[in-house]
Amino acid sequence: MRVRNVLIALLVLLPLSFYAGYRANRAPAAGETGPDGRKILYYVDPMNPSFRSSEPGIAPCGMPLEPVYADSGPLGTGTMAPGAVPVRADRQQLIGVTLEAVGRRTLRHRVRLLGRVAVDEGRLHRLNAVTQGWIRQVGPATTGSLVGKGDVLAAYYAPELATPLQNFIYTVETYEKIKQTGSNPFDNLQGGGQLAAYERNIATGQRTLQNLGMPAEQIDRVRATREFAWLVEIRSPTNGFVLARNLSNGQRFEPSTELYTIADLSRVWILADAFEGDAHHFRAGMRATVTQPGLGKTLEARVSPVLPQFDPATRTLKVRLEADTPGFVLRPDMFVDVEMPVEMGPALTVPKEAVLDSGTRRVVYVARAEGVFEPRRVETGWRQGDRVEIVSGLAEGEKVVTSGNFLLDSESRMRAAGSEETPEAEAHPHGEARAAAAASGAATAIEKDPICGMTVDAAEAKAAGRTSTYGGRTYYFCAPSCKGTFDRDPAAHATPRS
Repeated sequence: MRVRNVLIALLVLLPLSFYAGYRANRAPAAGETGPDGRKILYYVDPMNPSFRSSEPGIAPCGMPLEPVYADSGPLGTGTMAPGAVPVRADRQQLIGVTLEAVGRRTLRHRVRLLGRVAVDEGRLHRLNAVTQGWIRQVGPATTGSLVGKGDVLAAYYAPELATPLQNFIYTVETYEKIKQTGSNPFDNLQGGGQLAAYERNIATGQRTLQNLGMPAEQIDRVRATREFAWLVEIRSPTNGFVLARNLSNGQRFEPSTELYTIADLSRVWILADAFEGDAHHFRAGMRATVTQPGLGKTLEARVSPVLPQFDPATRTLKVRLEADTPGFVLRPDMFVDVEMPVEMGPALTVPKEAVLDSGTRRVVYVARAEGVFEPRRVETGWRQGDRVEIVSGLAEGEKVVTSGNFLLDSESRMRAAGSEETPEAEAHPHGEARAAAAASGAATAIEKDPICGMTVDAAEAKAAGRTSTYGGRTYYFCAPSCKGTFDRDPAAHATPRS
């Protein structure tokens, strides 16, 4: 009897134990609650979110079906922003997700530009003919010759100078006679009055001859010797190089003809090509290093206070630098390498790997609640090395994905396609930081921004001060810019846009 009772008990307990074990190990079906207490809506193929199943199992791709919870975002009915991707910790490790906090940085680096040597316009001399004449003598200086100040380059005959020169010589001779004898029989003035008048006449004669092209050195010699100068000398006004010689012996020339071009190359300009967006980095007085690759010479230059000039042919700005050239190592039209230190920032920056650039928009993935990543459209500024400036879309302290974001982006797009929704957070240009109040992942009220239409976490917006009250109703905003737009004309935006 006892054995019989034992057998009956075993027959009853064995099925019950088997069923209990089955229930304990079986994955919950749709509508049931998972081990973490979250309600399961259905199961999807991780590689094809449009495939759904009410029971767990193996997807057509061969991978296990993944549960979609009631609070898991675009595929469910939860509170996450459209496009957000929930990823378990083990899958984050599998796809190599890494994070970095957004912070402000000041970057210092050296910019290298291509420059071209140009003549300093203040040290360029063009010797133009003042009168008509004929070249009678030509010196040895040719294009490229180094000449000294006062060197005679050529001489010419100019009929127009004959009369002023004769008058000048006559005035000088008369002045000397008055000094010796004390009087001039042909002048009513006496004594000092005569001398002062002739001194004024001599000065006037000198200026006349100079204005007609005769150099001061030759005028002084004529005054000292009182000999008529049949040829007018052409002298170099500075120490420099002959850039152009436009005359030959016997040549006839007209007024305004350019005879010589001479430049002092002890100090030159360097015109460096810079992109339009980089010109603000170059401030007057900044030091730069100039290197001529062919000569292996390195010189120091400084940025000129003159504003950069725009070149429409190359669509670049010509940043002018000034440099001394001992030994005349730099010549006009030489190409040089320009290197100067530049400081950028402080600005919000992220690693360049964090930004997914499609050409028309730039997106980063922001870590929100634990295991949830939200696409956020951002506007970028300068790029330097491995850092990118964030102009708008992120706030200091937010964490962005720097590795594995391509896989997150693919899954976000597939989920959006499977649920026929558009990830608004990705398309919104005014994305702001999510407050730490939502970091726990707890469900909170979701409102709609009346300006841009983006979904907004009400508790987060309130904590950040992004709310406004109008007509007895509180409105929530994703960004300060949207709040400012509303506050300027609340009546126009009181009804949320559809």
